[in-house]
Amino acid sequence: LVQSWMLAVLGPWTFYGIFRCPFLVPFINCESCPVITCWGRITSLFWGFWLLLPLSAVLVGRAFCGWICPGGLVNQLIGKMSLLKLRLRNGLTKIVPLGLLLGLIVALALWLGMENPRSMIPIRVGEFWSALRLSFEHAGPYWLVRTFAVLGLVAAGLVIANLWCRFACPTGGVLELLKRISLFRVFKTSACNDCDACLRICEMGSRPDETNCTNCGDCLNSCPVNAIKFGRRRK
Repeated sequence: LVQSWMLAVLGPWTFYGIFRCPFLVPFINCESCPVITCWGRITSLFWGFWLLLPLSAVLVGRAFCGWICPGGLVNQLIGKMSLLKLRLRNGLTKIVPLGLLLGLIVALALWLGMENPRSMIPIRVGEFWSALRLSFEHAGPYWLVRTFAVLGLVAAGLVIANLWCRFACPTGGVLELLKRISLFRVFKTSACNDCDACLRICEMGSRPDETNCTNCGDCLNSCPVNAIKFGRRRK
């Protein structure tokens, strides 16, 4: 219910950012964006989002991904139909989450290194689908590469569940770094016997308080020895 409500609030901005934002890194230069119909032009929404994101990370780690992000909801729905859930622990699943950092590095290079250039003629008016078509027709090569790369990784979620959220999302990369200082989290106690019952039901293929754990709470009642808790983890 929370995710559906946030899809209604942030969803239009998300879809504008992916398909109609003329900047290579969307959701950042909204106040100077010429696409006047984009929801990012709503000042309260723009600043509310960028205040909520770090605050949520400090309080509850990567919970934004599991509770608020519209893209996360879409990826989870796609993941329901995926061929591979990749819910296991091995060398591969330890390495591929580094793609989150790679996505973050690319986004920072475009934003700070290249000053987030506009690479598409903004289409301000018209029906959504016609404006979308015109956006692709008049886009530069960098914008097309960025957009098709994102769409391709999301579509790849039909093969590996939640591939974008687990292995590529720049926002997820930021939150993955910040969640280490979060006050509250889902975590394992010393009673954990590594049975991986939690891993087998996790949409993100993770265990509590490990890489890609989004504090969604789906695993709270899965542990046969009651070793999963939510709160402040004490050393």
